Order: sequence, then C-alpha cells, then structure tokens
Amino acid sequence: MGLGEASARGTSIDGDCLSCIKYLMFVFNFLIFLGGSFLLGVGVWVLVDPTGFREIVATNPLLFTGVYIILVMGGMLFLLGFLGCCGAIRQNKCLLLFFFMLILIIFLAELAAAILAFIFREHLTREYFTKELKVHYQGYNNSDVFTGTWNAIMNTFDCCGVNSPEDFEDSLFRRMNPNEMVPASCCRGGNLPVESGLVSQENCLKGNMLFRKNKGCYSAVVDYFELYIYVAGALAIVALTIELFAMVFAMCLFRGIQ
Repeated sequence: MGLGEASARGTSIDGDCLSCIKYLMFVFNFLIFLGGSFLLGVGVWVLVDPTGFREIVATNPLLFTGVYIILVMGGMLFLLGFLGCCGAIRQNKCLLLFFFMLILIIFLAELAAAILAFIFREHLTREYFTKELKVHYQGYNNSDVFTGTWNAIMNTFDCCGVNSPEDFEDSLFRRMNPNEMVPASCCRGGNLPVESGLVSQENCLKGNMLFRKNKGCYSAVVDYFELYIYVAGALAIVALTIELFAMVFAMCLFRGIQ
C-alpha cells in the first residue's frame, strides 16, 4: 500500500511538473510571437516610412539587406511563436520537435549575425563614411543613388558632411563644382527669412558659416538613434535568452509526453 501511494504521489508530481513546463513554454512562445510581430512592424515601417528613411537605407547594400533580414526573421519568429504555443497546448510531439529544430536554426543564425556585425563594425566608422562621401558624392541635382541618399540624410537630420562641412574639401563634389564649397543640401535656407533666401544660399555655397549647417551627420544620426541602438541591443539579448529557454522547455515537454 505504501509503495502504491508513493507511486501515485510520484506520478502526481511528474504531472504537475509537466503542466508547469507546458504553461511556461506557452508563455515564452507567446513572447517570441510578440517579438516576431514587433520585427515585422519595424521592417514594414522602414520600407514605407514617408520621412526618407527608406532612401537612407537603400544606399547601403548592407543596411538594405538588413531590412529584409529583419522582415524574414520577424515572419519566422511570428510563425515559430504560433507553432510553439500550439505544440505546448496540444502537447503534440511532432510540433514540438519541428519547433525545436526551427528555433535552433534561428538561434544559430542570430549568433552568426552578431558575429558578422562585430567583424564588419569598421564599415560604420567616421573614417569609412568620410572616405565614401569624398569619393562618391556628386552634388544636389543628381540622380545617383548614393548622392540622393546623402542629400536625404543631410535634409532629414539637418546636418552637413560626415564630421563637418570641411569633409567636402578635396572631394569629387568640389572637382565637379569648383565654385561651391558645400552642396545646397548643407544650406539653412529653411531656417532663414524668405526675403533673404536667395542671398543666403549663395553665401552658403561660398562657405559662409552663418548660412550653412555646421553639425556633422555622423553625430546627428548617432544622437538620434543612440537610444534605439541600446534598446535594440537589450532586446536582442532578451530574445536570445527567451529562445534558449524555449528550446529547453520544448525538449523537457517532448521527453515528458508519453
């Protein structure tokens, strides 16, 4: 009788643990589902944003590819969270195994992306952008994608050059426009009285500091996105932690299902 009671008690404990794991897995997968929805929203926003951010991203193949990676990852996490929730509630071993394999692939892909981002971080330095600006920027009225993107950046963030307007010295722009010290995108015409607009732009193009934007775009963009960068980094760490726990719970639930 004692052995029977002990066995029944052990079965009850196992059942309670299994139930606890099931609901914990549901919670973690619901968080993954929300994370996927957020990434999808960010990707769609960048592609349809009317403020010119799409043009800013389009100039850099690495950033432009990153937007589509965000969309794909968001869609996969969205689907993954849904499958994980169904597998946990239904206690379906096939769904749980499929879920585990998918989330393992995504986990490894995210780690690989983090390593690549660390390796290629030198492509986001001031020196790199300054060199690219000097070599490729052509001027305001130009259909070149690189030039159009930089014009969008300077207009959107109210800045000039990477570090300052002096970045245009010894540049392709100066060789193409020898009579202009800075491009028209660097002029502060929108912030000056209308009646002096024409004179102001002429003075600006000649290099007058009173009529041009003097802040570099690197600092302007970093200041604008600094909070978002830290938030994105924190969210990435949280996402990896959630995915790791989800994999552990999926395997525990898989082994616990009879």
